[in-house]
Amino acid sequence: MRSSMIVLAATFLATAACAQTEDWPRTESAPEAKAYIISPSDGEVVSSPVKVQFGLSGMGVAPAGVEYPDTGHHHLAINRSVEIKSEPLPSGEADLLHFGGGQTETTLDLEPGEYTLQMILGDQDHVPHDPPVMSEKVTITVK
Repeated sequence: MRSSMIVLAATFLATAACAQTEDWPRTESAPEAKAYIISPSDGEVVSSPVKVQFGLSGMGVAPAGVEYPDTGHHHLAINRSVEIKSEPLPSGEADLLHFGGGQTETTLDLEPGEYTLQMILGDQDHVPHDPPVMSEKVTITVK
């Protein structure tokens, strides 16, 4: 537990220190890499809590802060578009979730309504790859 906390703290501090830089180098994505949402499927009507499973082909998943070729970690945009820049994806926003531990699924508590979901892969520093590896938007309805 203590070593996990140290790794998380080091990752946070490295990301925070780098976040003050205006232009970050973007890590090259693997050819034909693809991010996708396994479930729920586009147009599906679901009940809350909603289990969201992340898919990735052509690359692997590694925790934030771990630099290894052809890897990254997932981010989930909820009801928003993400502008791809040469900087880390914003953190601390309720509509852009970071999965820096290398998670490949999550459960969301959502109020009834329509939602869009989109996956974006980030490198060890949360910077989108070049070219970006992101899913199509999936629209779901929570009843």
